[in-house]
Amino acid sequence: MNSEYQRIVDDAEHEWRASFDQGPTRTRWTILPVQIGDLAPDFTLSDHQGNERTLSEFWTGGPALILFFRHFGCRCSMARAARLKDELASYDEAGGTVVIVGQGDPERAAAYARDHDIVCPILCDTSMRAYSEYGLLEGLPSQILYGLDEQVRNRDPAATDTLVAERRREGRPFVDNSWQLPGEFIVDEAGIIQLAYRYQYCEDFPDPRILETTLHSLTNTEREV
Repeated sequence: MNSEYQRIVDDAEHEWRASFDQGPTRTRWTILPVQIGDLAPDFTLSDHQGNERTLSEFWTGGPALILFFRHFGCRCSMARAARLKDELASYDEAGGTVVIVGQGDPERAAAYARDHDIVCPILCDTSMRAYSEYGLLEGLPSQILYGLDEQVRNRDPAATDTLVAERRREGRPFVDNSWQLPGEFIVDEAGIIQLAYRYQYCEDFPDPRILETTLHSLTNTEREV
């Protein structure tokens, strides 16, 4: 790991610690979030190769499955990446284009793609505006830290220091916003949200059959038209 990349990771880890110590702040919607039938928010973001991409380009010509990951050091995101490898062919067969949105910058996103064999684009929402516009909240400790020691759930500094050091030794440090919950959305060719799935806890993965069926229903309708 070169020194510049290590600096980027260290900065992201410091961001994680600051948000962790503060605790979740966005746990309730202040306005009604986007839902099925609404126009999908569109954003221009850098992808993991440093290219500017718009979300709408992924639903031009057919439906898109947009996966909002948690942070790149999260076990839940790693598990979702592993599941995606097994599911990707079925989504492609159903006519869907898959794109991931993550918190990390392009360099870390590129490393994440290499480490987890991700072949679809990763867009980098470092400001987290897209997360917010798609109505993705932060989770409570019970939604994010379940299964960990009570001292960690209570954000005890010493216990947190121990956990951070352990994760750093494992090569997957905590980074970015520690409380962000993931979500998955299907947007049709007209830019209308057809499925809005917001995780209720860290590993609340959607049943892939729901995603496949939604994509199939959209591509079948488009073919009939």
